[in-house]
Amino acid sequence: MALTLEKARVMIEATRAKGREMALKPLSVVVLDGGGHVLAFEREDGAAPGRFAIAQGKAYGAVMLGMAGRAQMARAEAQAYFMAAVNGVYGGQVVPVPGGVLLRDGSGVVIGALGVTGDTSDNDAEAALAGAAAAGLTGEA
Repeated sequence: MALTLEKARVMIEATRAKGREMALKPLSVVVLDGGGHVLAFEREDGAAPGRFAIAQGKAYGAVMLGMAGRAQMARAEAQAYFMAAVNGVYGGQVVPVPGGVLLRDGSGVVIGALGVTGDTSDNDAEAALAGAAAAGLTGEA
């Protein structure tokens, strides 16, 4: 199963709705396909303009490493040199914190990632998981 633009839009809207339900700060949400390419992005009114790069970096690290944001953060804390090397390989595009959610199909295959930023990283991840679920996908935070 490949991600579609329609599923990406569903995820973005559900993520934003969860953010409003949780009374989060304005969110920026990106969906990447399995190759790390942007399918869709939205930045809520009031979100800082630089948030795209953060959302993209959270999702990019998840999809390229096959490792969700929380696992990336744990790895960075345990082996900072490893994540520094990874970030060098990927041109500084990896943001190894929660909010980068792996997206899996029904068979468990990674098909993309959802990146969310704007509030605390843990809140970003919670909103992203709601977005994945709304599209019928399994999210791994």
